[in-house]
Amino acid sequence: MGLSRTHKTANGVSTRWVSFFCIASFFLGVLVINRLWTSSDPVKINEASSVLTHGRKEVHPLVNCDKDTSVEAGDILSRVSQTHDVIMTLDKTISSLEVQLAAARAAKGDSNEGSPMVTKPGIENLKERPKLFFVMGIITAFSSRKRRDSIRETWMPQGEELKRLEKEKGIIMRFVIGHSATPGGILDRGIEAEEEQYKDFLRLNHIEGYHELSSKTQIYFSTAVAKWDADFYIKVDDDVHVNLGMVGSTLARHRSKPRVYIGCMKSGPVLAQKGQIP
Repeated sequence: MGLSRTHKTANGVSTRWVSFFCIASFFLGVLVINRLWTSSDPVKINEASSVLTHGRKEVHPLVNCDKDTSVEAGDILSRVSQTHDVIMTLDKTISSLEVQLAAARAAKGDSNEGSPMVTKPGIENLKERPKLFFVMGIITAFSSRKRRDSIRETWMPQGEELKRLEKEKGIIMRFVIGHSATPGGILDRGIEAEEEQYKDFLRLNHIEGYHELSSKTQIYFSTAVAKWDADFYIKVDDDVHVNLGMVGSTLARHRSKPRVYIGCMKSGPVLAQKGQIP
């Protein structure tokens, strides 16, 4: 009895056939993978990637554009508000400078009365001003010549008496008036001739007008303060006859006080004493 040289597996399949099938399966797999790899188109993949990238680029500026628009609108509103605030501040500054300029011009122009030169704030005056008791400004108008003459003939000293009152008593009295809307016109020439005769005017850098009375009063006080150093500054109208002795005695009782206001405002009397205030 002889032995066969062919070996068989437990199922009766030869090991030679098993090896053959394994090798064939390996090459078949490699062939299939190569075909699948070469069948895919890299150009199309790149195109798809390019389209996707292009789409992103298109969307991104749109979002930024909306954001920039909202920010720009907010910036515009903020700048408009800031511009309005700046205009209001400049308007107030200009008004204040106009008042200061009026006071400086008035003080500089009246060199005959020994008034000091008004310079920039913080600079000492060229000439020391004498201390005065009070300055009385009589608010008048171009058409009030008769009223001024009546005052001159009654309670307001004239000529040398007016100068002596200023020198001995420290009392300044002036008719207060500005200029006409046409500088150098007949109204201004009339006041200049009257001033040449009586020497009792305080000219303001102010255009006369009924609706400018509040501004005139403000300019008068600022001009008087810059022009004279006094304890009191008084404003009266040209239709009032004043008892100078009563005014002097009333103010003398308050001369030592740091802050005194005597008169009436729209809200009511600030300080009033019957029979003592003219």
